[in-house]
Amino acid sequence: MGFMGKARAARRLATAALFGGGGLGVLGGGAYGLLKTEATFARRAIGMSEARPPSPNGVYGRSLPGEPISLLVLGDSAAVGYGMTKASDTPPAMFGSDLSQIAQQPVLVTTCAVVGARSSDLSGQIDIGLAAEPDVAAIVIGTNDVTHTVRPSDSVRELDAAVRRLIDAGCEVVVGTCPDLGTVRPLRQPLRLVARQWSRRLAAAQTITTVEAGGRSVSLAGLLGRDFGQAPEELFGDDRFHPSLAGYASMVAAMLPSVAAVLGVWDDEEGTDTYPDGTVLPVSFAAAEAVEVGGTEVAQVAVAGQDRGPRGRWAALRRR
Repeated sequence: MGFMGKARAARRLATAALFGGGGLGVLGGGAYGLLKTEATFARRAIGMSEARPPSPNGVYGRSLPGEPISLLVLGDSAAVGYGMTKASDTPPAMFGSDLSQIAQQPVLVTTCAVVGARSSDLSGQIDIGLAAEPDVAAIVIGTNDVTHTVRPSDSVRELDAAVRRLIDAGCEVVVGTCPDLGTVRPLRQPLRLVARQWSRRLAAAQTITTVEAGGRSVSLAGLLGRDFGQAPEELFGDDRFHPSLAGYASMVAAMLPSVAAVLGVWDDEEGTDTYPDGTVLPVSFAAAEAVEVGGTEVAQVAVAGQDRGPRGRWAALRRR
């Protein structure tokens, strides 16, 4: 499918979600049935340990001056750091320690992410997390929606509600979109090909929804898809499904600059390596581009004082 086709497909899926469409959006009924059957076998092959990493919640950079930045981490096992045995090796701890150094002030980390969570679980996580009065929320979600064959329009609708609720509460939002599941070895062919298509289209629709709701998205599909496919022994954990320590660090490295930027503590004068001039496109086109270039941030922008053009909301792409 060409670039125009990818943009249209992402826009259709996001629109169906926002206006109550119940269709599959990106897959036909036959592919959906195949994925549903094969995903059951894949989940059994992957398994799930009862062990959970120690809680990373707390204040990072205590010796630094100023009031703590309140960071809320939401989502699934990738946000939790499933498989890690030390709190310091989990993504929330990496976010907290690194953000405190960038901002040069303390960071209070509150983690409400849950292993196995789907987009429909974000609402309950937010119920708990808002008590921390977060300044910014980092969300990683989508993998379990695919492996549990949740209809993409339903996934996107739940994400839209979550982002809007956080924004309304005065919390900035950065969403790490669904990783590319085509690199997951326990998924057998042809399931792996179907999962790749599903996850990448979902990621594009998540991008559109997040930006339309006022948040920023960061593509994990292209980044983790390429790197994890080339170095699976290094970036996957023992179950060949969840990331290793290096894999989690790769995810945090992609999202952290956007988390810092939305708080106003990132120096954009350093420039970007892929979009040096802050490329601006209609959001559906930006979403299709971001899926192909890992680590790409997509955020709202105005052009000549207008936030929308003939093909929808304007969006800026950056790769910090």
